[in-house]
Amino acid sequence: MTKNISLIRSSKLPSVDYAYASHVPSGMDLFFMAGACPLDVTGKVPEQSGYEEQAKLCVENLKSALKECGAELKNVAYTRVLVASSDQADLVTAWQAVREEFDSHDVPSTLSGVTVLGYSGQLVEIEAVAALSKE
Repeated sequence: MTKNISLIRSSKLPSVDYAYASHVPSGMDLFFMAGACPLDVTGKVPEQSGYEEQAKLCVENLKSALKECGAELKNVAYTRVLVASSDQADLVTAWQAVREEFDSHDVPSTLSGVTVLGYSGQLVEIEAVAALSKE
């Protein structure tokens, strides 16, 4: 029997574009992914890239890392999206790009504005936890 992550929504809390929780059944392997950064094939943040472009590149890099684990976006149980900005509009731009890439797999997520990220010019980073059935 294949086990799957369950996304849990609430009928008592406001309707939002993500699940309020996820459940990973016992017997699944967990993968704690390093923060996916917006690095191009040369290992650098593309010059002149904005929040949306960097968010999409982060998701692409996350997909590549997940693939190395035998997983894909549908196996993600939780994300944290970090955005180097104090402007809520920048956070929303990054969030919308990430949500678009995840499509209907609306995992519970935390969206945070931070002062700075690790690479020069970096505006977005995505942390993720994924789960795969052992069977």
